[in-house]
Amino acid sequence: MLYRGSCHCGAVTFEVEAPDEILVQDCNCSICSKTGFLHLIVPKSRFRLLSGDDRLTRYTFGTGVAQHTFCTVCGVKPFYVPRSNPDGIDVNVRCLDPPPRHVAIEPFDGRNWERNAAALAHLSSEP
Repeated sequence: MLYRGSCHCGAVTFEVEAPDEILVQDCNCSICSKTGFLHLIVPKSRFRLLSGDDRLTRYTFGTGVAQHTFCTVCGVKPFYVPRSNPDGIDVNVRCLDPPPRHVAIEPFDGRNWERNAAALAHLSSEP
């Protein structure tokens, strides 16, 4: 399936290829729980930024590996490069328009990231 998504104001738009039925992670780490991010991690080849590269700002913390991207107009974080999968893109499922009809949500213990991150490594691999 090809899904379209955007930030709140529409300045940043993108497409992502993912299955019809998707499994996403709901992380309890400090940044994800505060922003309500639902994680759909895909290989970079399955993501296309359509517009708004000039409207994105990046935020890093800790190791600096994760590249959190926010719209400079509305402040929404529609996607980012995750520390767990620097070879992939992590899309916020809540930013897909319309949202997928079949979404399964599993909890992810990001508060204990070092112990659990390896469980996500396969998500950015090409099949």
